[in-house]
Parts: sequence; C-alpha cells; structure tokens
Amino acid sequence: MRKIYISSDHAGFILKEEIKRKFKKRFIFQDLGTNNRDKSVNYPDYAHKLCKKVSVSNKNIGILVCGSGTGMSMAANRHKKIRAVTGYSVKNTKLSRLHNNANVITLGSRLTKKNTAFKCIEIFVKTKFEGGRHKKRVKKI
Repeated sequence: MRKIYISSDHAGFILKEEIKRKFKKRFIFQDLGTNNRDKSVNYPDYAHKLCKKVSVSNKNIGILVCGSGTGMSMAANRHKKIRAVTGYSVKNTKLSRLHNNANVITLGSRLTKKNTAFKCIEIFVKTKFEGGRHKKRVKKI
C-alpha cells in the first residue's frame, strides 16, 4: 500500500477524516494533524509540517485540506521540491500531475464537494508525470 502524508487545519478537519475513511483500504496515511475541528489553528503550520516530509523523497505525495485550499497551496509552494496544486476538478488535477509533476494536492473543504475531492485524489495518485517537454519547465520552478 502506498503511504500518503495528510494534514489539515480546523476548517479541513472533517474532510480530512472522510478522505482517510474512504481510502483506508488503499493507502497508509500519516496524519500530521490537526486533530480536531473545534480549536482554531494556523494552516501554514500544518502545510510546512507536511511539506518537510514530502520533500524528503520524490516518491512522496501529500494531501492538504483547509477551507479554500488556497492558503495551504500558497504555504506549501514556498518549499523547495514542492509543487502544490489546488485540486478543484478532475481535469485540473490530472494536468497538474501530467505537466507539472505536482506532489501535493490541496483541497478546499468549503468549496469542493466531498465526491469531487475523492475523484481528485484518485486521479492525483494514479496519474504519472509525462516528462518530455514538461521536464525542463518543471526544473525551472
């Protein structure tokens, strides 16, 4: 089974837990917090924690969940070796893997329906980087 790092802030906590339940037979999740929805936390703290783990190996991937997905994406993309995408559709998620070799997907629990989030995760995990002409572009990032 594939290991996936996952983390959320308080706004993304419920969706994070639903993701873990949905995919528990397919993936091993290393949950980096937060551990409840009632205590307000700062999303960059959780994005940074996850990105430190993902950046160790080019085989690692991560899932970050906050209210919109935007804040987590902004914080994640500050890290070297991280290419985070806000997954809002199957198409944008697939292209982020094919062309940009994204290794972190961020999801907005307040903006993305649960089933769309599940589909995006499915595509994110199974889609491989196309390489070719995209490889030199990704290196420039």
